[in-house]
Order: sequence, then C-alpha cells, then structure tokens
Amino acid sequence: MTRRVYLHVGAPKTGTTYLQDRLAANRTELARHDVHYPLGLQASHFKAALDLLDDVSWGGQREDARGEWDKLVDRVRRHDGTVIVSHEILAGAKPEQVRKAMADLAGDEVHLVYSARDLARQIPAEWQEGIKHRRRRSFARFLTQVQSARRRNPSMWFWKAQGLPDVLARWGEGLPPERIHVVTVPQSGAPRDLLWERYCEAFGIDPAWAPATSDRENVSIGIAETALLRKLNRRLKRAGLKGDDYRRIVRQLMVHDTLAHREGMTRATLPPVAFPWAEEVADEWVEWIKGAGVDVVGDVEELRPVRPPEDAVWQNPDRPRRRDVADAAVDALVAVTLEAAKRPDPHDQLSAKLGRAARRLRGQ
Repeated sequence: MTRRVYLHVGAPKTGTTYLQDRLAANRTELARHDVHYPLGLQASHFKAALDLLDDVSWGGQREDARGEWDKLVDRVRRHDGTVIVSHEILAGAKPEQVRKAMADLAGDEVHLVYSARDLARQIPAEWQEGIKHRRRRSFARFLTQVQSARRRNPSMWFWKAQGLPDVLARWGEGLPPERIHVVTVPQSGAPRDLLWERYCEAFGIDPAWAPATSDRENVSIGIAETALLRKLNRRLKRAGLKGDDYRRIVRQLMVHDTLAHREGMTRATLPPVAFPWAEEVADEWVEWIKGAGVDVVGDVEELRPVRPPEDAVWQNPDRPRRRDVADAAVDALVAVTLEAAKRPDPHDQLSAKLGRAARRLRGQ
C-alpha cells in the first residue's frame, strides 16, 4: 500500500495546539481508518521538529531533542495508509533542512499542509507568544521590526514562519501544486469546529473518525497581563531563573492557568495606521496563491485583515493602565502563593527523615 505523508508545517498561532491535541486524543480511532499520528515517548512532534531545525535558541531544549527527527521518521515508516506529522516550528526550516526531511521521506507520497491567518491577528499573537517565551521587546518595536524586515529569504523568525509565499516555496519545492494545501483560519465568529473540519479536509480524513474533542489551546492574555510578563521577564533574567523552571512556573502556572482566565482583558490589536501595509501584504499572498495553483481549503479572502469599526478606540499594548497591571500582578502572586502552599516544606521533610533515622537507631 502507498504511504501518504502529510507534513503540517505551521504556521504558529493558527489553531495548531488544538489540532495536535485532537489528533493525539483520537489516535486509536484514526488508526482503525488507516490514519496514523505517530507519537513515541514525546507527547507531540515538537522535539522532532526542533531536532530537524537544529535550533539552540529554544531555552536549552536542543540537546534533549537530539535524534528525535530520525526516530519520528522510523515511526512513520512503520505505517501504511495516511500518516500525519505536525508541528508549527517546522515552518522555519532552512532549505537544506527541508531537503533532508524530503529525502528521509523519499518514496512516500508527501503532501504539504500550511495553515495561515491574516496579519492583523498574527502580529499581536506572535508578539505575545514571544513574551511568553521570555522576550521583553515592546509591541511598537516588534511591529517596526516586522514591517522593516525582508520577507523574501527572511532572517527574522516571524517571516520565516509566517511569510506564506516564502514558506510554501521552501517546503513545496518539487511538489506538484495539488499536493500543497493552504488551510485558511476563519475570521472571528465562525463555528468552533470549522477550522478542525478544514484540517480534516486537507488531510483527507472524515471528521467523524476523531470524535474526541479537546479543550486545550495555546491561550492568549491581555495587554495588562503581557506588560506584567515583560517586567517579570526582565527581573527573572537578572535573577537567572532556569528555562525548565520558567516553563513550569511562569508560562504554565502564571500565564496559562491563571492570567489567561482573567475576565475583561483588553486584547492587543494592530494599530489602524498599520492596516494599509497589512492589506498590501495580503494582496501579495492572495496573488501568489492564485498564481501557484495550490489547493485552498477555506477562502483566501480570509487572509485579508478586517479593519475595526471607525469609531473604535485603539488601545496601545505598550501603555496599559497601571491599575490593571497591578491587579494582574496580584492574581499571579496569589496563584504562586497557593502553589507554594501545596508543596512540602523542605525543613519538615528533613525533620521527618531525622526522626525516622533516630527511631531506627533506638530500635537497634
């Protein structure tokens, strides 16, 4: 039987966390229909993707990922039918890394899947995602860097992963257009399962084959919460907090479990002055897609930014109200305090050990 491999290479912030979690939750049921999402000891394809990219900038995780790409390829080869490989950082692969991936899958019918969202939503989302990964730059600086960076053969990570023509040119080299699938992310207000159904269409699977849903997502926070995190990142850098501790305490406990659930948050949005530029980029993307003749799952018009109402007041992400930042800080402090209270006191543990030792000595 021919093995058909779908390489979903991103982009980040396009529902990829939900997609991967749902594929994992339905692995057994999908396998009954000869659709495979190969996982080993790792819960996702992140380390395999990191290994392929050979990137040392991911918080000290590079060494833990060595050999993971080859292990994933071995797992792919154990299956016939349809195999899905998915991780959004693959979008940033260099041409030589893409060639390695394709050589490793030689003999298979390889399809490329790329999910894309308009820049008015992607730029604030990627800025915030960077802050969640210990960066500290302001939104204004990030936007300026995005607008001024080259989009062809880019050096900036944002465009390596988000530049639709560049990503598809790198990953799609040598593939016929019908094997390159662009999934557009619906605009706000669309049915919750619409994006999932589009992914299924791109992978050639029936949504009914994956009945288990998922509540997991890569959550967002507001501008006050992001300002707090930027300040904290500066202090923690000086304090020397390790990457593993940051991911566990700050990103998971403080951000995902606490700050992301605060009510009434003000979301970061693109300033009105940047919309003409974003619309020009969208025009380029739509023109490229139509000219390339690739398969589109969704509607290319969804790649065009939606302007806010004319009477809407733009909130500068770099200037939230101090009171809101302080409130967010208190919520974060409460979460950390409650977590600390759950943990055993090391002094109590030591006392207990000494007590047990003394009792053993008395029993001799």
